[in-house]
Amino acid sequence: WSMSRFLNVLRSWLVMVSVIAVGNTVQSFRDHSFLSEKLYTGTPEFVNGLQARTFGIWTLLSSIIRCACAVDIQNKTLYHITLWTFVLALGHFLSEAFIYKTAPLTIGVMAPLIVASFSVVGMLIGFQYSPETQEDVGARQKKRN
Repeated sequence: WSMSRFLNVLRSWLVMVSVIAVGNTVQSFRDHSFLSEKLYTGTPEFVNGLQARTFGIWTLLSSIIRCACAVDIQNKTLYHITLWTFVLALGHFLSEAFIYKTAPLTIGVMAPLIVASFSVVGMLIGFQYSPETQEDVGARQKKRN
């Protein structure tokens, strides 16, 4: 696989995940029962409008970051931040499933776990296709001197 082909697939993946996240955001604002029926089924009484809107804003921010990365995938800082959005999502859903027991492993929880896992792996693989910038070369030369 060439660099551009892999990064184009990754960019398409990021856009697709971003669009789905916008849908989840809208759903979180429209009807918070979506979260208690699909995600936090272990303790649906913990889900309220405030928590749903907070989840929606977090999801929207992640969507914006991921979409921006798809547009400017060569931006290393944005790439790292985007990777962290998936790491945080993975950590959130794993902790809710296994530590707090609010989100048992239903299809509603497995889907974001799978998406976040594939995304982390894809973005880690993408690091090897990231071209070296002039700043990287200059920083490495400074360390040698």
